[in-house]
Amino acid sequence: MIPQTEYKQRIHNLSARLSKEGIDGALIVYGADLYYYTGTRQNALLWVPAGGAPVLLVRKSFTRAARESAVSDVRPLTSSKEIPETIGNAQRIGTTFDVLPAQLFHFYAGLLPGREFVDISGINRELRAVKSAWELEQMRKSGQKLCEVFRQIPSFLSPGMREIDISAEMEYRLRKAGTPGLLRMRAFNQEVVGIAVGDSAAISGCFDGPVTGKGVSDATPFGSSLEIIRENVPIMIDYGALFDGYLVDMTRTFVIGSLPDELQKAFEVALDIEAWIIQNLKPGRICEELYAGALRMAESAGLGEYFMGYPGERAKFVGHGVGLELDELPVLAPKFRRPLEEGNVIAIEPKFIFPGRGIVGIENTYAVGKVDCEKLTVLPDNLVHV
Repeated sequence: MIPQTEYKQRIHNLSARLSKEGIDGALIVYGADLYYYTGTRQNALLWVPAGGAPVLLVRKSFTRAARESAVSDVRPLTSSKEIPETIGNAQRIGTTFDVLPAQLFHFYAGLLPGREFVDISGINRELRAVKSAWELEQMRKSGQKLCEVFRQIPSFLSPGMREIDISAEMEYRLRKAGTPGLLRMRAFNQEVVGIAVGDSAAISGCFDGPVTGKGVSDATPFGSSLEIIRENVPIMIDYGALFDGYLVDMTRTFVIGSLPDELQKAFEVALDIEAWIIQNLKPGRICEELYAGALRMAESAGLGEYFMGYPGERAKFVGHGVGLELDELPVLAPKFRRPLEEGNVIAIEPKFIFPGRGIVGIENTYAVGKVDCEKLTVLPDNLVHV
């Protein structure tokens, strides 16, 4: 459970930002945000006034929310009219436009006529981007558990397996380790699964990342496919894992046999890029500058067209924040000019895609400290020969 001190600090931080922006209160309805501010993930909505105590209105299950929540004022929501009664005379109401469905927005607007709704998506994501000491400890534990599963891969990876067979082995072990079998992603229409892929995945795809995977059908065009893993081609295994609410993300590259020279070189360049980024993953460094440096290194190695995605469809980042969700802030990307802060947690993933030949790269999750960074996925980065 979220400690009371943790909960109180989160509510205080949100209230302070609301007051600074002249917003009377925030209406929080999205599941991951509800959990962050209350400690429960029940069907509910949270009202956080700029001054005063928060109120959690619960549709279902009130019993569980009352038991789990760090909020002291938890009420059953039996009628929609209880929402304006709780909000009172607040005129400027903040909510997260990035995830609130239009239908639900219009419902609240009709329920609260004459009020001004303000987008606090940026405020909310900025607050969540800085992890507390308690959150970092949860993520260390998640990293340890995910690494324990990755260590088992050489024991079951063998010629003749399908990509999806490897995923099944990974997911079986992750579930046994205690993950719920899901990853939260905030972005609209960005379903996500862990992937184990061979050369069949060196194709374009819909997922906003460097590697999508072929998937098992056109209805689910992402993730592992039914293709057989072949010898002497890279096998990329990319999994995030959620334990006790918090996730980390990592990738390792395997091969049954050996890699062609060009792909071996690209893998080594990926390691060099990761090493350069983590040397510079410090408070005050500008996110877009780290992306630009990584891109320069890829181009200097003659691999720019293959960097971070299918040629012509490059993912425009080399690192993304993680926490309760897979796509948190900050992002090491063009135009993301914010400086890094102590407490940011970022998955660094330099990768190269060679159409028809395969994918190589690395990914680890790092926490930004006072002067440098801490690796949370503590496992050797080397290419693993099976």
